Amino acid sequence: MAKKSVASLQKGGGKEFTKVVVTTKSAKTGAYTFKEGMVHNDKVKDFVAEAAK
Repeated sequence: MAKKSVASLQKGGGKEFTKVVVTTKSAKTGAYTFKEGMVHNDKVKDFVAEAAK
């Protein structure tokens, strides 16, 4: 299935988006949490800065 979803993103305006995964570590438990999203290439730095808060 992954090949089909990636292939569909290569058509049209899909190349303008990037999948971003941000990893953060909890201070209390030490567990890692992940925040991911499909973000426009111009907004990647904003997404990472927001997720780091």
